Amino acid sequence: MRSIIATFLFLFLFVMNANSQTDQEAIKILDRFSDNAVKAPSVSMKFKLITTNQTDNTKDTLEGTVIISKDKYKLDLPDNIVWFNGETSWSYLPAEKEVTIAKADKKDNSFQSRPSLIFSLYKKGYKSRLIEEKSDSYIIDLYPEDIKSELLRVRLSVAKPMLYLISLEYKRKDGVIVTLQVNEYDLKVKPEPGTFIFQPGNFKGVEIIDMR
Repeated sequence: MRSIIATFLFLFLFVMNANSQTDQEAIKILDRFSDNAVKAPSVSMKFKLITTNQTDNTKDTLEGTVIISKDKYKLDLPDNIVWFNGETSWSYLPAEKEVTIAKADKKDNSFQSRPSLIFSLYKKGYKSRLIEEKSDSYIIDLYPEDIKSELLRVRLSVAKPMLYLISLEYKRKDGVIVTLQVNEYDLKVKPEPGTFIFQPGNFKGVEIIDMR
């Protein structure tokens, strides 16, 4: 489950930050897309995450939701819910009826500790190309400049004219393809107080594992 969460967060991080020094038209689209997200009160998505392994012909599908607001987020998956308020994270496993509490490392510049970095990291190291401009969307491919990277390419589809994310395909050298299909993308949600904090009163009988 942790690997699934990490994969999803990387995909989202990548699309929000991948700029390059190659295709200027692609850069303009990505900059506008990122700018819209930065100025919004939050980024909220309902998504389907499809992992296909071409080597053994297997496919896994996972549905969930995520809402991100500056350095706070809540990620809802069928077997795991994660809240992060900028300082503390709560990871809840419904099947085990337990929640693990952890403190953020101030020196940690990962998504888990500083979600806002998704709008400023990875500005370099990738080449981009506008593959196709359709009547309702843009198709952009992103390629790592590091030839040792496990990544072959990332292909994203962005809706016109509002620049909402439609889908994101992450293709690796080992034959694994991870596709993020966005069913709903909303920049207008104003998070209620407590959105990014675990509320014990809503989860009776839960074992609390405090790692702070």
